[in-house]
Amino acid sequence: MAYELIAAKREEMGTGASRRLRSAGKLPAVVYGNGAAESVVLDHNPIYYALKEEAFHSAIIDLVVDGAKQTVLLRDFQMHPYKQQVMHIDFQRVDLSQKVHVKIQLHFVGADVSEAVKLQGAKISHILNEVEVRALPGDLPKFIEVDLSNIKAGQTIHMSDLKLPAGVELTAVARGENGAVALAN
Repeated sequence: MAYELIAAKREEMGTGASRRLRSAGKLPAVVYGNGAAESVVLDHNPIYYALKEEAFHSAIIDLVVDGAKQTVLLRDFQMHPYKQQVMHIDFQRVDLSQKVHVKIQLHFVGADVSEAVKLQGAKISHILNEVEVRALPGDLPKFIEVDLSNIKAGQTIHMSDLKLPAGVELTAVARGENGAVALAN
């Protein structure tokens, strides 16, 4: 799914200016990387609802700032402690020809049909919920699927066992680490 957000340059800076923006239904944001950092303002509600979608967190976003389109990734956001309000958001500009490091969610499937659960009475423990990958922005997956259907009691699924899309590599495995992702005990 392609995301396009409309933003405007932010002229006023500081806490008071940010409060006024938030009370007017706007969201202060910063765009950094590949040049100077730029303060922008967006509408709050489209961002709030987009953050609820898992794919938005690892998607390439077209950010249009005063008519100029930039390709960005979501890097960070802060939520209000008890209100349903995004307080601030950070984007990083990306070059589509350069690899980027992004955390991708893991989706666990097949636990209900695995031999470990059905016949051996094991419980599946998820050690990781996300992994850091390195890939070109166009090759980033929305999620990585972890198939638990063939796991047996006492077995562990490691990072090197994950099936990755073409052009995607796990940064931990590239460093020589092979941590556990899930285990049946």
